[in-house]
Amino acid sequence: MNILLINHYAGSPKHGMEYRPYYLAKEWVRMGHKVYIVASSISHLRSISPNVTDIISHEVIDGISYSWLKTPGYNGNGVMRAINMFSFVANLMLHAGYFTRTVRPNIVIASSTYPLDILPARSISKRSSATLIFEVHDLWPLSPIELGGMSPRHPFIIIMQWAENYAYKYADKVTSILPNTKHHMVEHGMKPDKFVYIPNGISIEDWGRYNYPLPEQHEKVLSELKRKSKFLVCYAGAHGIANALTYFIEAAKYLVNENISFVLVGQGPEKPRLQNLAEQLKLTNVVFLSPVIKHAIPALLDKMDCLYISLQKQNLFRFGISPNKLMDYMMAAKPIIHAVEAANDMVKEANCGISVPAENPEAIASAIRQLMRMSDEQRREMGLRGKRYVMENHDYKVLARRFLESIE
Repeated sequence: MNILLINHYAGSPKHGMEYRPYYLAKEWVRMGHKVYIVASSISHLRSISPNVTDIISHEVIDGISYSWLKTPGYNGNGVMRAINMFSFVANLMLHAGYFTRTVRPNIVIASSTYPLDILPARSISKRSSATLIFEVHDLWPLSPIELGGMSPRHPFIIIMQWAENYAYKYADKVTSILPNTKHHMVEHGMKPDKFVYIPNGISIEDWGRYNYPLPEQHEKVLSELKRKSKFLVCYAGAHGIANALTYFIEAAKYLVNENISFVLVGQGPEKPRLQNLAEQLKLTNVVFLSPVIKHAIPALLDKMDCLYISLQKQNLFRFGISPNKLMDYMMAAKPIIHAVEAANDMVKEANCGISVPAENPEAIASAIRQLMRMSDEQRREMGLRGKRYVMENHDYKVLARRFLESIE
């Protein structure tokens, strides 16, 4: 089959996030299909932008044919980002005939965060008599309404709501990385039998190749803490408002006299404030380290005794979550403290850690004590349950096959 995947923000190992389109496409190529990804030349998620010399530039990465559509730059979530979105959709509409002729797709997937790309996707699918798939990452426009405080009567939101309803009506199948979105989609016009849940995943194969050593400074700090027999609790990832790390720092207050160190690895807008908070609270058991590259994540997590993930309380999580960070944590085979309130809980499902209420420092501290008092063998078995779970349910080899089977 020829598969055309449209994702504004699609990345690759060469360019950086977003990785889901790449990993699904890579597996489909291995299954014998031809896969084409159409993406914007500009994305705030990528660390390296593609080299674009024309309105459409082409590149082949690991057997996947990428087409980069030239779009204007932007910073933040202002007007220029909206212009970037509309530019991508307009360019793709203008070149719908070109992609119909050159790709001749059997399947067309509209997979950007926002729903407007369903318009060129449907145009191409109709010309090609191809199956049309709408893949939902976040619920738009509900996300900017509930998280960003935008009015439902804002012109941008009205356009996005129309596009979302259009997608549910005309797509042959609707896939979602969030497990509890079906009811919302039906309310907006989707027939129930169209829904398919395909969560986020991880490349087990790539994880096995990620054997980069830690930076010298990280190795030195962590080795010294281990020499002092410290029990290491680690958060690794972005330091943003959504990550709710204030409560992780405050949990350290309750354990300052115990042989425990809180290790935060990463960067983000909240990091200076979190460092100031730890200083104000005179916390000697909190350590901040700079980010490490993706290929060094296994080496980093292997140094830890348990791992921590948290998110702000958000009503939007009633539809579920599918965080990539959790896949890395589970692959590391370490027990996990899960301070998130959502419709689904992978840690509880896999029985690979302790789930606590979100934004509750006392509960976080209690969970850390509980894990510390377990034997090494108990913690090891808990961590291995998580690893087995993610390998059986979230390997991209499994998800890519399930995706195509759900269409058939």
